[in-house]
Amino acid sequence: MKNEKKIYVIGHRNPDTDSIVSATAYARLKQLQGNASCAAARAGKASAQTEYIFSRFDVELPEFLPNLVPKAEHYASRDVLSVKEDDSLWNALELMRKGDFKVLPVVDGEGAYKSMLHYKGFANYIIANINPSRKSAFPISLNHLSQTIHAQPVALFDGAEVRKSRIVVAASDGAHFDDTLRSEGAENAIVIVGDRHDIQRSCVELGVRALVLSNGTAPRKEIADLANERHVTLLISPFDTSSTAMLIIYSVMAGNLGDTSAPLVRLKDTVRSFRDTLSKAPSRCLAVADDDGRLVGVISEGDLAKEPNVEVILVDHNEPSQAIEGIENYRILEIIDHHRLGNLSTRHPITFINRVVGATCTIVTNLYREQKVPLEKPMASILLCGILSDTLSLKSQTATETDAEAVEYLSSITGLDVAALSADIQGATGRIGALSAKEIVSMDLKEYTEKGAAFSISQIETHSPMALVQRREEILKHMEETCAEKGLLFCALLVTDVTLLDSLLFITGKKSFVSLINFPLTTDGIYELVGVVSRKKQLVPLMAELLSIHAAAEAK
Repeated sequence: MKNEKKIYVIGHRNPDTDSIVSATAYARLKQLQGNASCAAARAGKASAQTEYIFSRFDVELPEFLPNLVPKAEHYASRDVLSVKEDDSLWNALELMRKGDFKVLPVVDGEGAYKSMLHYKGFANYIIANINPSRKSAFPISLNHLSQTIHAQPVALFDGAEVRKSRIVVAASDGAHFDDTLRSEGAENAIVIVGDRHDIQRSCVELGVRALVLSNGTAPRKEIADLANERHVTLLISPFDTSSTAMLIIYSVMAGNLGDTSAPLVRLKDTVRSFRDTLSKAPSRCLAVADDDGRLVGVISEGDLAKEPNVEVILVDHNEPSQAIEGIENYRILEIIDHHRLGNLSTRHPITFINRVVGATCTIVTNLYREQKVPLEKPMASILLCGILSDTLSLKSQTATETDAEAVEYLSSITGLDVAALSADIQGATGRIGALSAKEIVSMDLKEYTEKGAAFSISQIETHSPMALVQRREEILKHMEETCAEKGLLFCALLVTDVTLLDSLLFITGKKSFVSLINFPLTTDGIYELVGVVSRKKQLVPLMAELLSIHAAAEAK
């Protein structure tokens, strides 16, 4: 059975507060409307500001998804039947027959995967063990034997013990048969006999492990009493001798026939890591287990041809370069955004909401109102924080009347003071002194492609930009490494002063492009941008103009 679809509501890579809050609140809206399969996720580490907001209002941060590269968990069939390793082969084959299964995982008593039972493995076992040229012994429990042949127990001893035993059919005369049993070890023999009372008696006297009477033959009272006295198991089989002998073979434990050659796949294993192994596995199936080795499902080549069990709703972005890695493998159901349109395409029609506002949280707030779904106080509180964060407390040039109205609405239903809350958010924003250069640049990094050039722009908001200026060499060095690693034309970091509402631009990249920047240069690699606070509305358009100039110059 295929596990149920999961719909992830997720923002862009290196998410800011607006991205994570809008994903959380929109997923909750979907849940309140009856879509229990919706869950919020984040594609990167939460900033100190975001962690503060979620902690303050006691809201759990969304699940962290490092990527959506196709994994076993996205395709595996769940709730599959399995057989315990100490169960009989007969029961295992019955399960396979009734369920029309090609394979049947074998597990221990704790549910941990041990091996895979399949018809080829069973055939190989029979060929290896049913060999007329040598005497074969099978690991058998008398309890399983009795169940498999539908026996009527007369005496049963040590039924759960598993011991290798030979299956012997009493076909020769009494004296010769006795000699054979003595020479081969009667204590490990399971003897099948009909109504030959002399053979029955001698088997019990010699202490065979079990005596099986075929054709429903009932033992005489003295034989039954002697079997109980000598602790010899005595069973009555309703089948004839040949059928009984054949069925006894099926009483061996399933664990003895399981194939251990096919490797176990973990839920988080990528499809590309096991695709080749899967194509060579018996029946083209592999077992799938959790991190503790417990069986959770199986995966087949047919499963990989089906739609994965994941769908996505994107919030706060619509460009492929900003989306979580692997997004192209899944169906996008909706996009909720407030940025420019990128070049993301979809295979199916979708709901696309793109509004000219300062924060995606504003759009989500109004979707609650439009769809007449009451906002829970924790959700309303973090939505208010999300809008204030993304609009610099409504002071950014991206802020609109719609954002201001949403802030007023959320403030009224939460009872939160906007000025005090803004100060608290900005205080949390300023806690960047302990962050590494990598964390600072990666915290809210977005990648773009314009005029055939790839570049990245990060943004961080702080009360003390000079603290970052003092770390100029460290930060610019990491940005240079990012450029080289990703093959970017340039890498920029917009450091916004939340008090003065100005910014500093840290930038490294190809000299022919950086030389075109005509902002005041404060020191090598850092420019002063008076009145610039919005990456989306102010900086990206300015960079796009420079890219056009650069592309034209490069073309000459």
